[in-house]
Amino acid sequence: MMIDDIQKLLDNYTRWLRDKTVLREVGSDWVQVTTPHLDRHNDCLQFYVRREGNGYLLTDDGYIINDLIGSGCPLDSPKRQELLKTTLAGFGVEMDDEQVLMKATPENFSLKKHNLIQAMLAVNDLFYLASPYVASLFYEDVTQWLDLADIRYTPKVKFTGKSGYDHMFDFVIPRSRQQPERVVQAISNPKKDSAEALVFKWLDTKETRTPESRLYTFLNDGVSAVSHSVVDALRNYDLVPVLWSQREQAREALAA
Repeated sequence: MMIDDIQKLLDNYTRWLRDKTVLREVGSDWVQVTTPHLDRHNDCLQFYVRREGNGYLLTDDGYIINDLIGSGCPLDSPKRQELLKTTLAGFGVEMDDEQVLMKATPENFSLKKHNLIQAMLAVNDLFYLASPYVASLFYEDVTQWLDLADIRYTPKVKFTGKSGYDHMFDFVIPRSRQQPERVVQAISNPKKDSAEALVFKWLDTKETRTPESRLYTFLNDGVSAVSHSVVDALRNYDLVPVLWSQREQAREALAA
C-alpha cells in the first residue's frame, strides 16, 4: 500500500474524529467532551475537562470503573488490580478513587486526551468478559496460551506512532532468524469500532517499525461469532486476524 494512501486514511480518521467530537459546558468549571469512540454498550465515550492553574485536568468522572463494577466485574483481586494499574500506567493515566484522570498542558493536551481515551477503551475491553459467568479475562487466556506454547514475549509495550501519539499493544514477540517482529493484540469484544481503532493504531505505528513487522490479532469468538466484516477489515490492512477457536493455527508463526 502506497504512503499517500496511508496518509489519506490517517487524515480521514483525524477529520472524522474532529467532526464527531461534541463539547458541552457543565456548570461553571467543566466541559463535557463526547467522542465518537464507543464503549461495550455502544455508547459514545465521554470525559470532562476543567482548567487548573496553567493546565487542564481530564477525568472520566468514574464512569469506566463504576460501569465495570456495576456490570458484575469485581476489580478487588490483587491480580486484577495489578493488571488495571499496569494498563493505566502504560498510558500515563492515574487513578484517584474510582476516577481515571490525567493532567495536561496547552502544549500536550491533544496527546494527553488521546492517551486518556485509549486507556478508557483498553480497560473497557480488557475486563469485558469479567462477569460472574466467566472464569477468566480474555487477556489472561491469551497470556496463559502464550506461556504454554513456550512463546517468548514482552507484555504491554508502548510505541509512538508517526502522528506522535502513543499506542499500547498487549504483546511483542521479538524478531528471530525465521520470523520478523510480531505484535499481538487481544480483542475481547471484536466489533467494527474496535477493529477500526486497531487499524488506525497499527497504521500509525507501522511506519515507525521495521517494514516486515506484523500485527496478529486474537479475536474472542468464545461467546459469540465474530462478524466476517470485522475479519475482512483487519485483513484489508494487512493485519493477521486469528479467531481464538483457531489459535493453534498461529502457534508455529508466533513460536518461531
